[in-house]
Amino acid sequence: MPRRRALRLSLLGVGTLLVVVLLVAFVTTVLVVRRSFPTQDGTVSLPGLSGPVTVIRDDRGVPQIYARTADDLFRIQGYVQAQDRFFQMDFRRHVTAGRLSELVGADPDALQADKVVRTLGWRRVAQQELDQADPATHRYLDDYARGVNDYIGSRSPSELSLNYTVLGLDHTLPPIEPWTPLDSVSWFKAMAWDLRGNYDDELARARILGTVKDVARVDQLYPPYPYAQHAPIIGPGENEAQSVAAAASVTRAAGQAANPTRGAGAGRSRPAPAPPPAADPGGLLAALTSPPGQRSLDLAQQAVSAVPNLLGGGADGVGSNSWVVSGTLTTTGKPLLANDPHLEPAIPGIWYQMGLHCEELTSACPYDVAGFTFAGVPGVIIGHTQRIAWGMTNLGPDVTDFYLEKLSGNGYLRDAKVVPLVTRQETIRVAGSSPVTITVRSTDHGPLLSDVIDSVAQAGRRAPVPKGSPPRDDGYAVALQWTAETPGHDMDAVFAVDSAIDFDTFRTAVQKLDVPAQNFVYADIDGHIGYQAPGRIPVRRANLPREPVPADGTWPLPGWDSRYDWAGYVPTSELPWTRDPKEGFIVAANQPVTAPGGGPTLTRDVDYGYRSQRIRDLITADVAAHRQLQVEDMQAIQLDTRNGIAAYLVPILLREKVDDAFTQEAIELLRTWDYTQPRDSAAAAYFNAVWATMMDLTFDDELPVGTRPDGGARWAEVVRQLLQDPQDPWWDDRRTPNVVESRDEILRQALIQARLRLTSQLGKDPSTWQWGQLHRLRLVQQPLGGVDVTKLLHPLLNRGPIDMPGGPAIVDANGYDASSGTFAVDWAPSMRMIVDLSAFDRSTWVNQTGQSDHPGQANYTDQLDAWADGDTFPWPFTRAAVERAAAQTMTISPAPSSS
Repeated sequence: MPRRRALRLSLLGVGTLLVVVLLVAFVTTVLVVRRSFPTQDGTVSLPGLSGPVTVIRDDRGVPQIYARTADDLFRIQGYVQAQDRFFQMDFRRHVTAGRLSELVGADPDALQADKVVRTLGWRRVAQQELDQADPATHRYLDDYARGVNDYIGSRSPSELSLNYTVLGLDHTLPPIEPWTPLDSVSWFKAMAWDLRGNYDDELARARILGTVKDVARVDQLYPPYPYAQHAPIIGPGENEAQSVAAAASVTRAAGQAANPTRGAGAGRSRPAPAPPPAADPGGLLAALTSPPGQRSLDLAQQAVSAVPNLLGGGADGVGSNSWVVSGTLTTTGKPLLANDPHLEPAIPGIWYQMGLHCEELTSACPYDVAGFTFAGVPGVIIGHTQRIAWGMTNLGPDVTDFYLEKLSGNGYLRDAKVVPLVTRQETIRVAGSSPVTITVRSTDHGPLLSDVIDSVAQAGRRAPVPKGSPPRDDGYAVALQWTAETPGHDMDAVFAVDSAIDFDTFRTAVQKLDVPAQNFVYADIDGHIGYQAPGRIPVRRANLPREPVPADGTWPLPGWDSRYDWAGYVPTSELPWTRDPKEGFIVAANQPVTAPGGGPTLTRDVDYGYRSQRIRDLITADVAAHRQLQVEDMQAIQLDTRNGIAAYLVPILLREKVDDAFTQEAIELLRTWDYTQPRDSAAAAYFNAVWATMMDLTFDDELPVGTRPDGGARWAEVVRQLLQDPQDPWWDDRRTPNVVESRDEILRQALIQARLRLTSQLGKDPSTWQWGQLHRLRLVQQPLGGVDVTKLLHPLLNRGPIDMPGGPAIVDANGYDASSGTFAVDWAPSMRMIVDLSAFDRSTWVNQTGQSDHPGQANYTDQLDAWADGDTFPWPFTRAAVERAAAQTMTISPAPSSS
């Protein structure tokens, strides 16, 4: 007994010790996590300020900065952003400099990203942009950098971010360098890369040709835009740049011109259930029911995606919604403007909310602006001033071309002569490992990207070339010509937009933006609305041979023949724009800007208009009903989940004869479906499973990894065309030996296999299925949230899964990749905003996660739930409204002179 009692006491002692150890570990962890949390109220002194600066934050930590001078304003912007997001800023500058391996250590994705960025030379071009910037721009960049350094200069890495503490456990970190203006300018190269137009499509065409061996079949996968069904941004006669004679050498858009659809839309985001329409647009349904008349590639795709994935973008569904309605259509008589850019989700999100206010507006301090910006960049990127508002979506112009280059020793063939390659050495330092040295080789067209990306090299082995081309041998090298490789004036554009006062000054400011080229929608307090397409857009020569493929920038071009070189750029005066269109509204959601003949061709690879047309239909329905719009109506449109793909495909699916009662039980879900996709929709779950299965059965047998259907708008148009030919070879699934499938067999198999798939995933009873249970969002912190060695920290770093509504080609664009095997959300609205030009304080906004990149801090993800539920927050702008919403106030005063 005494020994047993002693044993119990011993165990009790061990248990007590364990509790103490765990408690100490917990307290230590809390202290380590909280060590980097910034102080956001009280008083701070900084030398060199011209006067006191006030920073007022609301409950969500959104800062509004008030200063007497522009220099103080941008300096404190740098200070405040460093408080909240310095690690994100530092991570980004390592990416944009091709120095990520210095920060994260020996990681293959990081090293690949560094190789690509060094080859592209982002920072070299950014330095040239900085050298030619307007003097005021350069001064503001200096001010911003000084403010960042004011904050980080006296703090250790662990006081700046938990990320440094964790990374430091694995390897020795380099010293944190002072922030520079070049670090800010370089970020625009990263955004240009994320939004680089048809780069992926041009590369994919060449890769697909290597497997299907038929240019015509490849072209089927890139159909013309359906102008007869989906309208462009600017309607006929509305392009005010069209009166300027278009250059004859500018190539014309593919597809047949038609008057844009002016649909009479139905309902809002959750209309009452109704049977599918019986209409048969264009006789399509009748035609359909009539009698029938590599592992290495996988790695290459990872490589080409390395840089955008690290930045938090680059998904195939990257796009955006924006629209503006004039006061003639609103309850207030003033315009309303909406915007929600779509990017790959991550923590922290890409956007940072803030306001920048000169206490007295003068020519020396003209800024009174609020909105969304990038941490690491001064100014505001999207938002409004005291007079105007603007939104942005990706224009998606074709600003890249691959050129096949015939190498000969240390040179390359150019018009029958061998000219020398331009070369330079780049050494990449890797924390905890040996440095890696690469040789960057370039031609007149640009760097040889085939040296660092295997999938680009694949294009050199497969892309078709004209007759009489030099021998391919082991493959041509491939150079990338990209407009972002030429220095521009992008930061000049930011400051000019932030101080614009009307449409004329706004247009002048926007036209300074070279890359990434964006659609800009505009509104002002005087009641005007407008649109401007800026950017450096290449002109491709006319009358070039169209065999074996068109020389229009959609396929790699022969670099040895200078006839295929760019002929210059679209003149600024010819870039499309409009002011106060007759319709009273403008929708820009990545569709073409104009119909063929209505302006210069900017690209052939565009979004196919399901989102843009749905927005148009909802607005025109209100116009037809004489219903005036208000902020809540704009919010409802942003949350609309109607699936336009389902609207044309479900009636066709319901014509298929499936004798299997088990499958028929699921098919019944579609009969009364209204085509919307809220989280709890069983029909949406089944349809998306059917759609993804169709993609697999129809295309995956022939397409290489990395080019398979994501199920988005382009593939919807591909399928819409294929449905008219039941025997088209694409329908045959070549993985089934001795069987040749037709359209109807593929549709039936999709219905059957989708039922089996969801039975396995969601249960036997279709009435219990929910779309949100399949369609989930997981937010992963960059860079530690996806690393196995930090798994214990993942609950602190990451968020999700979160059930989500919407889907690809839907206004509420929570997209997924059908080729991934899941319905996980991989792009989504990165923010949402509605600007009310009648009273800015009635505007609303929401960010995807939160202001802070400090895990555990109150504003780390405090907007996430509202964003996921479709809610927004008040957006105070006037000083009185900002002060009413104040949760923290910090005063930053000039430090006393040391003398």
